[in-house]
Amino acid sequence: MTHPVKGIDHCFALVNDLDKAAKQYEALGFTLSPRGEHSAAKGTANYTIMFPEDYFELLGILQPTELNASRREILETQGEGLHAIACRIGDAAEAAKELEALGLATMGLGSFSRPVPLPDGSEGIAAFSTVSFTPADTPLGVVFMCQHKTRETVWLPELLEHANTACGLGAILALSDTPPETGAEFAKLWAAGTVTPIEGGCEVTTGPDSAPLILLTSEAMAAAYPGADLSATAQGAFTVLRVKVSDMDAAALCLSKAGITPLQTAAGLAAAPEYASGVIVEFVPA
Repeated sequence: MTHPVKGIDHCFALVNDLDKAAKQYEALGFTLSPRGEHSAAKGTANYTIMFPEDYFELLGILQPTELNASRREILETQGEGLHAIACRIGDAAEAAKELEALGLATMGLGSFSRPVPLPDGSEGIAAFSTVSFTPADTPLGVVFMCQHKTRETVWLPELLEHANTACGLGAILALSDTPPETGAEFAKLWAAGTVTPIEGGCEVTTGPDSAPLILLTSEAMAAAYPGADLSATAQGAFTVLRVKVSDMDAAALCLSKAGITPLQTAAGLAAAPEYASGVIVEFVPA
């Protein structure tokens, strides 16, 4: 039986104030999609930040409903920030069966859709099927799988151009007291999952042309992002969104125009979590 999970498709930040978050990410130089409103039962809405092969999502709660009770609890107990990773799969139902055969349980198999404003003024539909790994197999945050049924309404060409020249997910970073053990647990979730030790932690390969997951101790994370308030990020989830850009000067200019003094990192420049709704956003050369 082959492992069906081939990499990271996207990740999302769960935020307290969706409109505020959208303004923050626009100030960082990202092009945001029009706001997508989900069903009344879900009571949520989102903005996407699209790259050629993957993307990032801002997700907020508009009205409390039964279906978003778990997300409201996450915000209350863990704070806003980078809470979820969505994985690349083909068919969601088939992936669930294949993972079960490999000894990995899943839950929450289902389908949904949302309206999408199109460039010609018409409205399209973005349709998905998703299935989640269980909390027992997910050491941090939420990890689920996403089947895109209408890629043409999600990857719109006009959404791929960003003032900061962002062109892809570079890595997702998280805190762990025991990086090698946490990394080994995460590695099982991807077909190409392997763990490589690095200074202060480890790096988990998630697939070809896919952002890695990097796990660092709190000491190593603080050293990597000097001056960042790690307590202002999502607790028990993910900490840093590393974004590849084709022009570091353009990214620096966006930060300057926003009045943000960037954190100087070994790989590039970063905006502290107060400027990005609980996420440390790091820009690195593509």
